Amino acid sequence: MPQGSTQNFLEVEEIREGILVLKTRQVRGVLMVSSQNFALKSAEEQEAIIFQFQNFLNSLDFSLQISIQSRRLNITGYIDYLKNLEQDQPNELLKNQTADYRTFVEQLISGGSIMAKNFFVVVPFSPLEVVGGYQKQSPADQQGKVGKLSDAQFQRMKNQLWQRMEYVALGLRRAGLQVAPLSTEELIELLWTWHHPQEAEVGYYPEIPPEMVR
Repeated sequence: MPQGSTQNFLEVEEIREGILVLKTRQVRGVLMVSSQNFALKSAEEQEAIIFQFQNFLNSLDFSLQISIQSRRLNITGYIDYLKNLEQDQPNELLKNQTADYRTFVEQLISGGSIMAKNFFVVVPFSPLEVVGGYQKQSPADQQGKVGKLSDAQFQRMKNQLWQRMEYVALGLRRAGLQVAPLSTEELIELLWTWHHPQEAEVGYYPEIPPEMVR
């Protein structure tokens, strides 16, 4: 990633092969997880979901981070469609009704009452956990004063991290959730939306340079 004033405040050193590499030489994988309407389930289904999720949490021997991203629903394309429909409507009554409906939708969205929520699970892995790969780190290393990972070190950690991510995905699927790992490009967009929420809400995303996607 290019160095700059903002980059100095981020913990991420680089995004590589769908993995966040931190400045402390630790790595993170991010899983996007679906939601489900728990309230519409029967009592038996609710108990089964809770049981499966409880078993999943009890089986973990490493930490996880669950992140929820909330932002106003982006319906810019739908609003533009209504504007075009209104302009092309030959019937004056239908044209006025379309205009009223478009105004209603715009006011509804501007009030922030309709939110889009995305759910993510962040899976960690650190160099200390690679068997035979590293010696015990010094206090300076633990504070992040270390160099970049070599290709061999990265591949070892990547393999271990992917095993964890597959285990987490399996546990969540047993609870009735859909899970998908984020790619490099998707991780870049996710970090960008967290730091530029207003632009993301209206559907603006910057073009990602090809050299950053690997």
